[in-house]
Amino acid sequence: MAILMLILMNIAVMASIYFSLFLIELIFGVRIDPQSVTGLAILAVIIGFSGSIISLLMSKWMAINTMGVRVIKNPSTEAERWLVETVAKLAKKANIPMPDVGVFDGPPNAFATGPSKNNALVAVSVSLFDLMDTKEIEGVIAHEINHIRHGDMITMTLVQGVLNALVFFISRIIANIIAPKDEEGNPNPFAYMAISFVLEIVLSIFATMIAMWFSRYREYKADSGAVEIDGPYGIYYALAKLGKLPKEKVALPPEMKAFGIVGFLSELFSSHPPIEKRLENIKETARRLGYNI
Repeated sequence: MAILMLILMNIAVMASIYFSLFLIELIFGVRIDPQSVTGLAILAVIIGFSGSIISLLMSKWMAINTMGVRVIKNPSTEAERWLVETVAKLAKKANIPMPDVGVFDGPPNAFATGPSKNNALVAVSVSLFDLMDTKEIEGVIAHEINHIRHGDMITMTLVQGVLNALVFFISRIIANIIAPKDEEGNPNPFAYMAISFVLEIVLSIFATMIAMWFSRYREYKADSGAVEIDGPYGIYYALAKLGKLPKEKVALPPEMKAFGIVGFLSELFSSHPPIEKRLENIKETARRLGYNI
């Protein structure tokens, strides 16, 4: 199912690019020439943002379908009732509209996603209830609520779009400079594409490092926000527990890692900071707000 979703996503991205180029030419009478700097810049922006924006718009639907999230419409158990009421309480404290609430079978984790504050989802794994008490789960939910509160899904989309556009633009500018030219000064098309492809790979590594740095920054902000609306104890002890588990026990699928409560990789390419640093950040925020922790 996940593979099918990715294929459909790629088809949608490519279709949106060609459709956008068609509309620009049809409506504005402008034919984008990728051989010019201006045309290349416009094309880079379209390509850079198309995938990110489509991913954002489809994020909630994708999460429900790839993660098997069951959205709670009418709570059928005491745990589900508590979960919905807790999300509602924290959303009110954070001054955001009530998001959809869901549960899924998987590792002890949670995530928030959705295209806007008015159309968001908070999902919690069933296994989290076996690992934590209600105060700790409440801290996890407060963290996810703050992702919605800060508009992190939108800002990550903008950051990724800008980086995608820059990678596309810079790789082709450099390729145009260093590719062999014919007598009329036109670059050899095969060399141009080969060099562009290699440069895209190299530049994408650096772009990923920048995107992950921003993701780690927003995790600190979400932790601090959780302290502000729910106190430090829930989120602190929840993270302390998760930090003791083997990485494979809490890892979400790749497409959802950036939205979970924890994630792992080498630090430069990790969407989440080390838990030890997050705990220190929570302590610092708590002390600033007058808590004794």
